[in-house]
Amino acid sequence: MKVAVGPDPSLVYRPDVDPEVAKDKGRFRNFTSGPLLDRVFATYKQMHTQQTVDFVRKKHTQFGGFSYKKMTVLEAVDMLDGLVDESDPDVDFPNSFHAFQTAEGIRKAHPDKDWFHLVGLLHDLGKVLVLAGEPQWAVVGDTFPVGCRPQASVVFCDSTFQDNPDLQDPRYSTELGMYQPHCGLENVLMCWGHDEYMYQMMKFNKFSLPPEVGEGRGQAPNPGWRGWGLPHKALSLPCCSKFDLYTKSSELPDVDTLRPYYQGLIDKYCPGVLSW
Repeated sequence: MKVAVGPDPSLVYRPDVDPEVAKDKGRFRNFTSGPLLDRVFATYKQMHTQQTVDFVRKKHTQFGGFSYKKMTVLEAVDMLDGLVDESDPDVDFPNSFHAFQTAEGIRKAHPDKDWFHLVGLLHDLGKVLVLAGEPQWAVVGDTFPVGCRPQASVVFCDSTFQDNPDLQDPRYSTELGMYQPHCGLENVLMCWGHDEYMYQMMKFNKFSLPPEVGEGRGQAPNPGWRGWGLPHKALSLPCCSKFDLYTKSSELPDVDTLRPYYQGLIDKYCPGVLSW
């Protein structure tokens, strides 16, 4: 497997991001320098130390009943007014604005796929867990499988996993760990966080989005680990990640003018008060 290099190691493995485009967008996802680097590194260090198979299973039990809160999608978006993602090296403004930035980027590129516009709005809503009292390292950041050795594509892979107890456990410390080759994404235990929570929440509330959205677990997991035999069907989608990466801007959208359009999509695909 090719060893990832550069500010964002996962770019080596991302088929949806053209290398030349990524080079032009080099100011995004820079994990080697920048004013927010210390904050970002500390968050990933905690995440990569604490995210174990046992921890993830306990979180599924804790939140799998979706009894935290009853609210609509836009009420959840509004909650993110109070959250700045400490794992993100690119932005230092509330996540609610980024939700609309991503959705509008998708809408511009894929005007005929209204469900995909909604996915852009939804993609980070699992971060409401931070506002439920969860530490950011247990909610934000890139998704990766637990129960196996971390892949080179994982951000800060070489400097943040040393204290993770699973890497001292022979069941979990090999390349495949507790998995069989070609076992399928549905059989992978992903680290706990906003992506996995939102994927499970969408299933629980029976969102009527196309099935391929679920195959992507809400937002594409870091794709480097597909090299050891886990098919990732979401990589064939018009992938959300490049819009998540490259729509961030200090020019914030006029949310009030956008809300009616997205309320219409919510009414179509996931209406009413939902269980979170």
